[in-house]
Amino acid sequence: MKYEAGQMEEQAVLETAAKMCAAARTAPKAKGLDRIVTLVLTGEEKDALADKMHEVANREFGDAPSTFHRDAENLRAASAVVLIGIRPMPRGLAYCSLCGFANCAACREAGGRCSFDGIDLGIALGSAVSVAADNRVDSRIMYTIGKTAEEMGYINEPVIWHGIPLSITGKSIFFDRPVK
Repeated sequence: MKYEAGQMEEQAVLETAAKMCAAARTAPKAKGLDRIVTLVLTGEEKDALADKMHEVANREFGDAPSTFHRDAENLRAASAVVLIGIRPMPRGLAYCSLCGFANCAACREAGGRCSFDGIDLGIALGSAVSVAADNRVDSRIMYTIGKTAEEMGYINEPVIWHGIPLSITGKSIFFDRPVK
């Protein structure tokens, strides 16, 4: 059987995306509490997210240049996007106050965010992009994709998302990216 380059590259992107989701899942987490969520989008679903990013840019920034526009075009040019997020939740610690509140109960009551959510999400993102690099698939972590994914409502509960678009091309699509 003969496989064209495009077929093999598409397969490589999807296999890498699956490994990135596994890396995010197995990344170390504070108190061992796994609140990580992963999702992979391709095709029309990926492009719908890029369209929504343009909507967000227009709504929030008007005619001003925006990283949302730039990143939306990177997303559209990418083969897939891995969304990695965390369901926010104070950890129930009696003594910590890294969030700025006296304890987890006070943080929860004030609607604050647990510091460990950002730490856990960051470690998961780092683990995931290291997999992409190990597999020679171009990637970038983009908060703009994540912020827009929050509005898309992929999961019926609060999630703090970041997006990692994936690309295999002769030159990385993530270089020479002027803000539009």
